[in-house]
Order: sequence, then C-alpha cells, then structure tokens
Amino acid sequence: MRLITFLADGRHRVGALLDEDTTVLDLTAAAPDRPEFRSMLALIESGPAGSARAAELVADRPSTALIDAKAIRWCAPLPRPPRVRDCALFTEHLSAALREMARRQAAAADDPDAAFDQLMAGGRFTLHPLFAERVLYYTVDPLAISGPDDTIAPPEDAAELDYELEIAAVVGRNGSDIAPGDAGGYIFGYTICNDWSARDLQLKLMQTGVGAGVSKDFSTTLGPCLVTADEVPDPYALTMRARVNGEQLSLGSTASMTHTFAEAIAQFSRVGGVYAGEVIVSGTVASGTGFDAGRHLKPGDVVELEIDRIGTLRNRVAL
Repeated sequence: MRLITFLADGRHRVGALLDEDTTVLDLTAAAPDRPEFRSMLALIESGPAGSARAAELVADRPSTALIDAKAIRWCAPLPRPPRVRDCALFTEHLSAALREMARRQAAAADDPDAAFDQLMAGGRFTLHPLFAERVLYYTVDPLAISGPDDTIAPPEDAAELDYELEIAAVVGRNGSDIAPGDAGGYIFGYTICNDWSARDLQLKLMQTGVGAGVSKDFSTTLGPCLVTADEVPDPYALTMRARVNGEQLSLGSTASMTHTFAEAIAQFSRVGGVYAGEVIVSGTVASGTGFDAGRHLKPGDVVELEIDRIGTLRNRVAL
C-alpha cells in the first residue's frame, strides 16, 4: 500500500493512494469506528491486523470515502514520529563533504592550500574508521517535521540553505535484541527524507565540536507517502534523484549504502530497543546535495527529491 496523512476538517486523517496516486481512499472516513485509522502511528502500532483491514478497504474501494488527490492538503506521513535518527548508512558522501568543509574553512587563510593541508592532517575532517564499523547517527527534532509542498524557511541569520537527498525506513513494531537476520522484518515501510541544512551555520558550528544544532533542527521533510515494505522488493536497488527548478543536480542509488536499515535496527535494538513508528533515515547519498553540485538554493527555488517506487517529494524555499 501507498499510505498518506492528509488534513481534513482541521485534523490529520489516514489515506491510501489509488489509481496511480490520483485518488485517495480516506481510511479514517471508511472505518470511523476503527482506532487503527485515527493516525498513521496508530495504524503502524496496530500491526498486521490493522494493515490487513486497510488492505481490505483498498480492495473494496467504498465510493463514499474516495477523494481527488489534488483536492486535499498532504502532510508528512508521520507528522509527529516518536523518534527520528539520521544515520550514516551512506559514507561516501561524508568523506567528500568533510573535505569540502575543510577547504571552505581554509579559504580565509593567507595560504589556503597550506591551511587546508593542516586541517586535513589534524584528522577532524577525515572520516573516522568507526563510520565503517557501525551505524552512527544523530537525533532529529521530531517537532520540526515538515511535509510535501511545505515552504521551507532557513533559520535566522542563515544565508546558505541546502537540500539533502535521503531515504528513510519506518519501524513497524517494538523490539529489543533483534537478530540481524530478523531485523528487516521490523520495517513497516519507506519514505523520502529531505534533511535540510543551513550550510553557513553548519560550518561555524562544526568548529565548536558541539553538533549541528540550529543548522539542522529547523526542518526535516518526510513524504510524499509511506510505501509499505511489501511494495519495495529490493530497497537497495532504488535510483535517487534531486532536481532544483526542474534541473537535475543529484543522481545516486541506494545500492551504494555502506550499511543497511536492517543493520541499523539490529544495532539500535541492543540499547533501548526500537519502537513502532520511529523513523530511521539513511543519511545523504553521494552527490545528494546542492553543496556537492556547487549550487546554492535561492528564495523561491523548488526542490524535488525522487526515489524509485516511492515518488517525488517537493518543497519550495521561502521568499
């Protein structure tokens, strides 16, 4: 199934996409007494029984609950996820990004080349071997989730907004001490993530060593839909693209992941467990930013992230 959260009568509702995403079946309206359709999180938490009931409604297509997909306001599939971890499942991008950040920091020196060599020799801009050994991540603010077609405004005093092309897996059930071979079965589905960054603020904050902070926490976009795992036979063979105003700037593939979502779930389950509805984001695919392409986003730019079998996530930069 291809599931969405949309806004109607002032509250979030759960829908299933039909007819090549042109029609929405309002699951909340089709079964108003069923608690599993009160929110996307409730549907995920209801487990196989809730998903089976949703599949029955999709097959029945009750006409009173069908809506034109263009007539509703789409929201993030999980507007308020219980937890979001942005991981370094792709590591190739990180190495290139660190070198570019070092080069930018060195640019203000009297001898930029010497300053760059000194920064790289210090090790802070070289990818640590631990990134290849285990899944490293940072926690994303779940209160700052945005959705498809939302306008994205950079934080105050930021001048260089950037997109990041990422895929995310949503955990389908609670678990702890999950065996690596079983971890893939804990994935409910997949969505697209735009992990927006304020590059100029990020570069300043990196010099302090305290983390990304406001350069990341102002917005993380999920959408346009949540595609159940059965609809994605091989999540590690998906083409990923990013366009700005229709021009393709990024092209990558989930095949280039260093770590899998299953590895992340197995690792996270050993400390504190994983929970239904939590979002595990891949990190950025190689070439997956404007930073990589030497392109700065401008007010009014339209950013589109597209991933095979999921769709296209579109946002506009605030004027």
